[in-house]
Amino acid sequence: MNQIFVGSRLRYTVNTPTTFLLNVSVAQNCYQATTEESIEVHPFHKVEECAVGPLGNRLLRLNAMPGDLTILYQATVELHAEEVDSSNVGEVNYENLPADVLTYLNPSRYCESDKLFRFAAEEFGGLVPGYSRVTAICNWTFEHLTYTPGSTGPTTTACDVLLQRSGVCRDYAHVAISLCRAMGIPARYVSGYAVNLQPPDFHGFFEAFLEGRWFLFDATRLAPVGGFVRIGTGRDAADVAFSTIRGDAQSVEMEVWADEQQQGDHLLDPDNVQTAISSA
Repeated sequence: MNQIFVGSRLRYTVNTPTTFLLNVSVAQNCYQATTEESIEVHPFHKVEECAVGPLGNRLLRLNAMPGDLTILYQATVELHAEEVDSSNVGEVNYENLPADVLTYLNPSRYCESDKLFRFAAEEFGGLVPGYSRVTAICNWTFEHLTYTPGSTGPTTTACDVLLQRSGVCRDYAHVAISLCRAMGIPARYVSGYAVNLQPPDFHGFFEAFLEGRWFLFDATRLAPVGGFVRIGTGRDAADVAFSTIRGDAQSVEMEVWADEQQQGDHLLDPDNVQTAISSA
């Protein structure tokens, strides 16, 4: 069992009354457990936990008035990692897939798997089904894309990335997810914290459904999968954006960390306010 210390500090300039929806809290699921957790907001605002879905996602909402706003989230997480014998992990036939998994075979906003069926079949159709085929998809994505910060935007899809052959972590995940779905392998997007990710940031990776359970994969190879802490899970990044803003606010600074050692005090000093998270 690994103990990970994670957190994020988000600073905004708020120009008009604005509602923030934040995906920064550690998810509640069987893969991890939060032993300590805090949210601080300066100046004080009530923070509401307004969604805890079946995947363990936790959406935080706050309403802010004009001015400077800083949001600090910190948590201590215990990861329940399992050893994977990839040689014995196969795929699940369509007729045997659980009903709640079927949606992760469908195209979604950023993952146009229906447009990539022929390409995926030609590239990966002859490979042994299972964990090794998903690994091959990750390898292909890593080898054929160039990691280029700023090369994509909020409207960039997997097909766009395949045409320009560059992107960031979420784009790598979208491409791999699309190719998996095109091959009949359910796949879904995961946002999270990642130990040893450089430069530190929120990370995008994915899960594939094999042998009756979900397995983590990362096509970027930027950090070890064993140090991933899940924040949100969805069809693609549209479901788990770390910040959704209704109003007029500009991001001033973002700091993200994940470490296996305690990193010290990130409290908002001198005017920090510890806020309780209330359920809707």
